[in-house]
Amino acid sequence: MSSILQSITLAGGCFWCTEAVFKRVRGVTEVQSGYANGDVADPSYEQVCSGHTGHAEAVRVTFDPAEIGLRDILQIFFATHDPTTPNRQGNDVGTQYRSGIYYSDPTHERVAAQLLHQLQQEQAFGAPIVTELQPLVNFWPAERYHQDFYERNPNQGYCNFVVAPKVSKFRKTFARHLKPDA
Repeated sequence: MSSILQSITLAGGCFWCTEAVFKRVRGVTEVQSGYANGDVADPSYEQVCSGHTGHAEAVRVTFDPAEIGLRDILQIFFATHDPTTPNRQGNDVGTQYRSGIYYSDPTHERVAAQLLHQLQQEQAFGAPIVTELQPLVNFWPAERYHQDFYERNPNQGYCNFVVAPKVSKFRKTFARHLKPDA
């Protein structure tokens, strides 16, 4: 008996990194890079990079809750990006690189809010968490060339120096959630 798939939209800086991590998570059935919660319909990458559309680079993560829970997904999310830097991840700077959790399900909001509170109380990152928790207003898929970017461009410089270490950290820290073929 299969369960009903669920999805959550996560912004952890450049969507290439976030997508590459979640494509390897057991129980995740689909990951799509795109633009979330902005003011322009169906924006282009260039428009989003201008910083004037209000979108965050994000991924829509579709998962089977019978195989992985939302809390585990969010723990992977927090461990594979820096949730303490506003509008920045490494050298990627701008509002489009903010940290965010965008939900459509009130249960997802509750789980995320509880985890955020717990991480803040524990001072898990040594600095305040700036991850925004908001309802998903819109999500526009990114252009085709952004989808599966890491898989298609493993030797590209950004993939080698930024994406690969995040994937490696996921593999090491969350081996129990690794897909068998990842």
